[in-house]
Amino acid sequence: MTRFLGVDLAWGEGSPSKPANESGLACVDENGRVLDAGWARGTDAVVRWIERLWEPGAVLAIDAPLVVDNPSGMRLCERETGSRYGRWHVAANASNLGLPWLAGVTVRRRLEASGWTYTDGVSPVPPTAASFFECYPYTTLVGAEELGYSDKRPRYKRMGTSLPLGERRTERAMVCDDLIQRMWRLTNATPPLDLGSHPASDALITAASPLLDKAYKHREDLIDALLCAWTASLWWHEGTRRCQVLGAQDAVSSGGHRPTIIAPARPEQRRDAGTAAVVPAGVRATGPGTSAMRPAR
Repeated sequence: MTRFLGVDLAWGEGSPSKPANESGLACVDENGRVLDAGWARGTDAVVRWIERLWEPGAVLAIDAPLVVDNPSGMRLCERETGSRYGRWHVAANASNLGLPWLAGVTVRRRLEASGWTYTDGVSPVPPTAASFFECYPYTTLVGAEELGYSDKRPRYKRMGTSLPLGERRTERAMVCDDLIQRMWRLTNATPPLDLGSHPASDALITAASPLLDKAYKHREDLIDALLCAWTASLWWHEGTRRCQVLGAQDAVSSGGHRPTIIAPARPEQRRDAGTAAVVPAGVRATGPGTSAMRPAR
């Protein structure tokens, strides 16, 4: 049974004097059962966790820029995130070689060295290869109809500054609890995600979201990791029928990598709104029989 891994990666790698922030980790199977969930600090610990869960055909989605070759500005996949999801209040931060934090690039290189295959969503991947790609949980939230965010993203990260701090934290927790309830209902979705199947993810349901920032960020990282894992499952099951490849027209780097984001998408979020996807239902994007993996045009 195929494993789907999700990592909400802290972009900074940390230093001896300042440890890296936590990264959220989650692994689910084809039935939506959460096999493992938790947190790690630093790229070493994250890579160890990924390698421990390796198996042929495993699929990993990472929330972090994995391929960054542009000296400045934004990558094409980031610009397309804003142009196709901006109506839903979703945009991406700029990634370039001028940033001091690019832990995703480090993780990609280490995973490739250990036998994982980076996929840009355009070229087919052998069915037995353990593959990984870049994702962005906000696109999952507004691009997957099952979650019900048809008009705009939930503000479970930053609430703005219009409210006093105490009220802002209370409102943030309420929005987060509503998001968790929506994720809990994915138990009956296709593909499924069963939050109640692991103690760490079950605690998201049974305990209210905390108000203090540090405890809240701890919870938020796990939520995003679970969304990443579910995105990996959605891509494996549905391919471009339910997802699109942002940055698919970008150039391949001298190292052979194309920087892309694989994102769940409603028809109206695609490049040509309303165009049918090119991969039929039941064809696995990283599995046998896949002949077309390009986004709908």
